[in-house]
Amino acid sequence: MKLLLTGCTGFIGRELIPLLVKEGHSLTVISRKPKGKIKAIANNQSINVIQMNPAESMSWDKEDIQNSLKSCEGVINLAGEPIAEKRWTTDHCKEITNSRIETTNNLIKNLRNQKKPPKFLINASAIGFYGSHPETEFTEQNIEGDDFLANVCKEWESSAKNKPRATRLLIVRIGIVLAKDGGALGKMLPIFRAGLGGPIGDGKQWMSWIHRSDLCNLINESVKNSAWSGVVNGVAPNPVRMNEFSNSLGKVLDRPSLLAVPGPILKLILGDGARVVLEGQNVQSQRLNKLKFKFSFPTINDALKAILT
Repeated sequence: MKLLLTGCTGFIGRELIPLLVKEGHSLTVISRKPKGKIKAIANNQSINVIQMNPAESMSWDKEDIQNSLKSCEGVINLAGEPIAEKRWTTDHCKEITNSRIETTNNLIKNLRNQKKPPKFLINASAIGFYGSHPETEFTEQNIEGDDFLANVCKEWESSAKNKPRATRLLIVRIGIVLAKDGGALGKMLPIFRAGLGGPIGDGKQWMSWIHRSDLCNLINESVKNSAWSGVVNGVAPNPVRMNEFSNSLGKVLDRPSLLAVPGPILKLILGDGARVVLEGQNVQSQRLNKLKFKFSFPTINDALKAILT
């Protein structure tokens, strides 16, 4: 199948692209990164790379992207600046918003102009859609929250819903993705390996997570199965509190996990972005249960052992 990918050359894409190539799909990848780096992600398999900024509307007028849009049978859109890696300055909040909304707006506008639109669009969102709460259990049935991230996710999803009528839409609200070469776990590993790790904040906040391989398999399954539509929460079935996550990580690494990172210090580093880590969410997926998706790593111990041993 001919697939068009945006935002798939980062942390998730490093595993997703090789998986889709292995599945036999023909890929066109849109990215701001140099073509050589993207080819390396695909283990130098034959893929088509279009180097451009998808958040800029003028970029979509080029002949190569228009030809790819005409021929593609499915689209996967994971575009978006990382949320919890920098302080939420005014400029960075604009980057977080525009990298998602403008890219998706441009994508949808161009898909709607096609005489034969793609069969499906798999569009990322985030569990930030629900806002945060110390105790509430969120499922796909809950309405959106009212903070910055919730508003970004709501607008992001609204943009994707303007897709062509004939195109099946799946929105994946992704939780904390775990793998050792990036994301939250990648940042924690050096600290824990040095014996300086521990819970962040009071340790009572929920972490709704998913192993990267399970997320990529989820996306791959949604490419193949037309029953996958609407919204799914991309989270493992067993969320944990931060204390449990830290203890499990320490045990797998055979290192202590006693030195907590105080919330005020994290706020100094990340500003308002610290809320993503300090407040947390307990998110479950009723839809994945109904779709009978089988997780390879349903518990945090399963995931951490697979990643680190």
